[in-house]
Amino acid sequence: MSRDLPSGERVQVDLRRLAPERALRRLELTIVRRLEGFLHGDHLGLLPGPGSELAEARVYRPGEDDVRRMDWSVTARTTTPHVRDVIADRELETWALVDMSASMDFGTAAMEKRELAVAAVGTVGFLTQRLGDRFGGVVVRGGRVRRWPAQSGRLALYGLLRSLLTASASADGHPDDFSGTLDQMSRVYQRRGLRVVVSDFLDGAGDDPAAPLPWERAMKRLSARHQVLAVEIVDPRELELPAVGVVWLTDPETGALSEVDTNDAGLRMRYAAAAAAHRERVRTALRRCGAAHLVLRTDRDWVADTARFVLGHRRVAQRLHAPPTRGVGG
Repeated sequence: MSRDLPSGERVQVDLRRLAPERALRRLELTIVRRLEGFLHGDHLGLLPGPGSELAEARVYRPGEDDVRRMDWSVTARTTTPHVRDVIADRELETWALVDMSASMDFGTAAMEKRELAVAAVGTVGFLTQRLGDRFGGVVVRGGRVRRWPAQSGRLALYGLLRSLLTASASADGHPDDFSGTLDQMSRVYQRRGLRVVVSDFLDGAGDDPAAPLPWERAMKRLSARHQVLAVEIVDPRELELPAVGVVWLTDPETGALSEVDTNDAGLRMRYAAAAAAHRERVRTALRRCGAAHLVLRTDRDWVADTARFVLGHRRVAQRLHAPPTRGVGG
């Protein structure tokens, strides 16, 4: 039985206009009211697994499921590929790696990319801390890496979110080592659990399309031991340019300026094609790494998109906790 998303007006949390404490309370209320109603029930984690208790087998979904969870016995009996879900263990340890590089200080729609990243971390944090899980954070910003130890409780989560919300823009010109931090995360935090990577994944956008992305090897190592949720933050102007005449564009990472005539239809087409190619490259790389991939856009209802994503991964949850059906003579 499927469940429909709530109808009504689109809800956005304008974090820029509120004081940090009010913004975080508004964010929490939005998450709890609109998301938790869809994800209530016994402790299943945000996504199915990782865990030790086997759940039911289901048909393999190409491009979505990890082949390492293939149930070969059921596959052999039915001649149809099946995977085996697992019920997440209690008291998991969740770590979030948040890319707060200069490219995240951008937004042309309802929210900035940085604010949407805060909302994504808050969504995972609020849903897991209400179940008693420990939540820690690693933030890459201004060439520096800051860590928050994994703790349970609302106050610890608020401290991490407040820091993300109020962090100033990078001004020292030091490059951010997102790939190196991701690799370090896969080596240091060994306790199995959920790992959430929030970024715009623009690293390697100008490299050889045939070469692996800079962070791909580290992401594979992380996914080999943990369940990984990659949250890609996108702004519509990163996908296509409007025809607004001659504009000056600034590279937020290097400060380089470029004069662009957006009335040139050929230029807009090449820009859109290059952006689409990079997004497809990111999607393919995350699929190869075995990471779940959630795309959030600054011009869309991020709450509804998150709910659709989670429900798509947990559509077997009702069957897992439903009482066993009795036979005709039972």
